[in-house]
Amino acid sequence: MATLKHIASKNSDYTAIEAYLVYQHDAFTGKQLLDEQGGPKLRESYLLDTLECGDFSFATACLLANRKYGKNTQHGDIKSHQYIISFDPRDAADNGLTMEKAQALGLKFCEENFPGHPAIVCTHPDGHNHSGNIHVHIVIGSIRTREVERKPYMQKPRDWREGMKHSSTAQTMRHLRVEVMELCEGAGLYQIDLLNGSKERVSEREYWMKRRGQLKLDRENAALLAAGQQPTQTKFETAKEILRKQISNVLDVATSFEDFSDRLMQQYGIAVKESRGRLSYLPAGRTKFIRAKHLGDKFDKVAVLATLQANAERKPKAQFKQDTIGKLIDIQSRMTEGKGIGYKRWLTKHNLKVMAQTVKLLQEKGLTDEDVLNQRIAELENKYHDSLAVVKDLEGRMKFNKELRYHVATCASTKNIAQQLKTAKQPATFEEQHRAELTAYRAAAAYFKANNITKLPGPKKLEAEYAQLASEKAQFYEQYKEAKTELLKLKDAKQNVALFFREDERTQHHER
Repeated sequence: MATLKHIASKNSDYTAIEAYLVYQHDAFTGKQLLDEQGGPKLRESYLLDTLECGDFSFATACLLANRKYGKNTQHGDIKSHQYIISFDPRDAADNGLTMEKAQALGLKFCEENFPGHPAIVCTHPDGHNHSGNIHVHIVIGSIRTREVERKPYMQKPRDWREGMKHSSTAQTMRHLRVEVMELCEGAGLYQIDLLNGSKERVSEREYWMKRRGQLKLDRENAALLAAGQQPTQTKFETAKEILRKQISNVLDVATSFEDFSDRLMQQYGIAVKESRGRLSYLPAGRTKFIRAKHLGDKFDKVAVLATLQANAERKPKAQFKQDTIGKLIDIQSRMTEGKGIGYKRWLTKHNLKVMAQTVKLLQEKGLTDEDVLNQRIAELENKYHDSLAVVKDLEGRMKFNKELRYHVATCASTKNIAQQLKTAKQPATFEEQHRAELTAYRAAAAYFKANNITKLPGPKKLEAEYAQLASEKAQFYEQYKEAKTELLKLKDAKQNVALFFREDERTQHHER
């Protein structure tokens, strides 16, 4: 099951990527490993070739291209692109995949999909997780040095013209994934569908965060065991991993989007919102929503709604509970619609059943007297509106807290740039180079001024305040739901009683 990964690099030192491919590096820090003499240690095994570099090295070819076309002069410019094809570990034993064969496949892939770009193709026998998967690194300079023949998948001039920069768009990645699948199929290797996403998507950053966290936890547990203590946690989980698990727990039982949203908030304090047809999630303690695409396809709108619908269809029809009632149906109005005598019999039985449930509910709650029932309904209406008002107020305060946390964080990260502007020798140039940071800083300052905030609260204090507000909201939200549920039941009961006696009067009048 070959996979394809893309990494864009803004590093202007083109020799760094070749050093990474050739020499050994620490998996966690990325630093070169040194031998006893203090020199870099070569990898035990690798194959490396260059393409479109002429008589120069990859680094020199890229620098010459930058100079010739006047590109990649800014710090934020993408200088190179790296594509990594990782083959299934089983391919070596089952399908005869060797490093030489993988290198040949990588060269073919590079020639067909990145013509005109200086490139390095390097094959390694194993990954950093020691799973035994042969993988190929394809690194290309971002500038095309010659015009190439336009092919069907090329949509814009940058895809074939000389001096233009490569862009790894969603359409480009889709084409390359198809190419990898066809490459493996032609070579008789294992392959999966790369076009339909992943139910749970783990990024490179999250992967390494989990690796580092697990390593740290193992060390701490080893120290505890050495001291004769039993560890309480053996598996490290990232924040996104915990979030996926919590959403999945709710998704397994919820039957509607409203139910899904309510359960997430009540059980875990997670807010969910929809924007432009996509879902995003906000765990307690965060100020920025996490988009579903960063968690996995399982958590996006289409998949969530499909799961909720399946849950609703699979869930058996609810039976009447002791305190649950239905609604009486006006038989007279329904019969004027031309319904048959069989439908009237069914309505009569239905109304008798609902009325029996209504009487039982009112008797159990001691509300058979009309005045007492009206008084209870008035009490519940007050409780309902009061709880709803508190919930809305807490939501407004939570919204303000999130906005304030965002601007406080923005101010902290951009304040240094704003101070540097005051002492810059060329303010206009400095302003242009740091326009985004300065704009964000001024927006934060304007927000503080508009809200009369002179002393900025600390991030931890704001997070604690948000958690307290979320807890209070969950408490009052529960009161609001309880009042609403009972209020609706009693209103239905009152309406049922009124309709029942009205139908009874109609029947007696008809008999007379």
